[in-house]
Amino acid sequence: MRALVLGAGAVGGYYGGRLVEAGADVTFFVREARAQLLAERGLRVESPLGDMNLAAKAVFDPKALTPFDLVILTCKAYDLEESLETVAGAVGPRTGVLPLLNGFAHLDRIAARFPEANVFGGVAQISATLAEDGVVRHFGERNRLIFGARDGGPEERLAALEAIYARTCVAATFVDDIEGRLWDKFVLLATLAGITSLMRASVGTILETVSGERLIRLLLAECESVARAEGWTPSPELPELLSILFVRGSALKASMLRDIERGGRTEGEHILGDMLARAQRAGVAAPVLEIAATHVRAYEASRRAAG
Repeated sequence: MRALVLGAGAVGGYYGGRLVEAGADVTFFVREARAQLLAERGLRVESPLGDMNLAAKAVFDPKALTPFDLVILTCKAYDLEESLETVAGAVGPRTGVLPLLNGFAHLDRIAARFPEANVFGGVAQISATLAEDGVVRHFGERNRLIFGARDGGPEERLAALEAIYARTCVAATFVDDIEGRLWDKFVLLATLAGITSLMRASVGTILETVSGERLIRLLLAECESVARAEGWTPSPELPELLSILFVRGSALKASMLRDIERGGRTEGEHILGDMLARAQRAGVAAPVLEIAATHVRAYEASRRAAG
């Protein structure tokens, strides 16, 4: 199975790197500067589960792309349209597209752009970042990957992907209820991103305050109410997944907060904005979510005004 990974950053670099580590036929589509760095230094990953320094195939010219069996998308949501056009040559009528983006809004956009392809659902559970030196740094030991066909049916490419990851430290699972798992992650992420971005602090720091835990639980309850209004049934793994929101002393921050701290663009609209829009359509009261979304919107407005 030939796979193209769009991006070699925190998510693409880590999960794509583990595929390379297992001997899979993987090509990374990256910007020219990143391709040059990969050629000179290799794909470097630092992780508590094992460091990697791998020779990685990389391309940056869209004209060089031909259809792959599987295309794994790991771009930021705000880069999705540009990214889809860039990798269009890699997507044929029998290509499977596995987006590892957060939330839901991207799925219909991908399906509309590639109506003949099979668009799968994917959930990445990892805390990682691409450092300025080009190294992908993985924090903690969580590196879960969940994927499945949106209709819940069998899919040989996803079965093959699960088998390849079984040769690595990645906990990868091919499931028949990916829509529910996407909601699990959406609820968690909207809560984590909302509260850490709003408070500009880690989970552990927020929990040290008098009202911190209460506010986290209020925001979580709002997001869960939105999800239930959309027909969500929580998976049995949800309590374990949500437990990371209540770990005393935790240094956990959402990537959205890391983006804010470096003055970068965020996925605020794709995550908080979309969750809030769903709440408003369903008539679900979500005052904490609205404050968090407004906070990030104000940040983005200030950023645009500053040029």
